[in-house]
Amino acid sequence: MASALRAVLLLYRRDLLLAFRRREQVLQPVVFFVMVTTLFPLALSPELAQLRQIAGGVLWVAALLASLLALEYLFRADHEDGTLEQLLLSGQPLVLLAAARTAAHWTISGLPLVVASPVLAVTLGVPAPALWTVAISLALGTGILSALGSVGAALTVGVRRGGTLLSLLVLPLAMPALIFGARAVALAIDGGGARGPLLLLAALCVLALTLAPFATAAALRISAE
Repeated sequence: MASALRAVLLLYRRDLLLAFRRREQVLQPVVFFVMVTTLFPLALSPELAQLRQIAGGVLWVAALLASLLALEYLFRADHEDGTLEQLLLSGQPLVLLAAARTAAHWTISGLPLVVASPVLAVTLGVPAPALWTVAISLALGTGILSALGSVGAALTVGVRRGGTLLSLLVLPLAMPALIFGARAVALAIDGGGARGPLLLLAALCVLALTLAPFATAAALRISAE
């Protein structure tokens, strides 16, 4: 068990180091998120009252699309340089290694979106009391997207130009998270209680994080054959 935990920590650390050496992997989702959310005030209206009505949907759709940008490269580089085959033959639990890769992906692509979301929410007229709901909902939502994305990336790792197929696999599964997340933000903006949608979102996050590593491990074994 100690060796498996050490392997998980080393893989997580390795993924973070590689990501920060390729800074475009970290910056690309954040820049996309910022661009999409700031385009809406320019395209619609600078009136905060109008922007406030669509803020939840804008933030969530932008975060969903930004998270998809980094999914295609989740396992592709390892597949091309033979690292994935070494992981399969390492003797370590592949489920734990898949969980480490998912956690690294969320740290690289999801966490920056969560950090940037309150600032962007203010530009859309979201009141200060609702900013915590925005951050919490996106933290749970990006966790769900990373978990679902790891399964989709594992299934398409051997497919040429699998980005489109990956999006078609992940987007329908992410719709419940999008609905509950945007609803929670909308309720918080209106001054209502967002507890219900947030609890449903948390339940989806726990379910995704529990089941996705097993599905990812099975998909990686199938893709490697």
